[in-house]
Amino acid sequence: LYFSAQEGILIFYHIKELQYEIKICADISQPISRLIFSPDYTSLLLVTDQGTVYSYKPAHSGEAVKLLDTSSSCFLAADFLTPGNNYCVSVTISGEVQVWSLEDGTFLSKLNLGIEVHVT
Repeated sequence: LYFSAQEGILIFYHIKELQYEIKICADISQPISRLIFSPDYTSLLLVTDQGTVYSYKPAHSGEAVKLLDTSSSCFLAADFLTPGNNYCVSVTISGEVQVWSLEDGTFLSKLNLGIEVHVT
């Protein structure tokens, strides 16, 4: 079970029968608004309200890697662009959809929807 604390800490609870172990996986020092697993569960996106997206690979138990920083108060959400685990898509309140490489955080493309967007 993965969850985030308000301070921006990614925590893992390993539960086996009646025993459990707690492990702090990453500290990104920004409140995490969403945790999103890739379709094959090999990567986890950590999304902040400030528009920063980090990648964490549970099998490697390393630190979270900053993929992109939109530094935008208009940032709403991000998710994996499927199929595969190579790209991520983000959206802003103004309706701009952006595609990013998960390998190095490179901005690849954008599409303006021309309408205001809301996340529910």
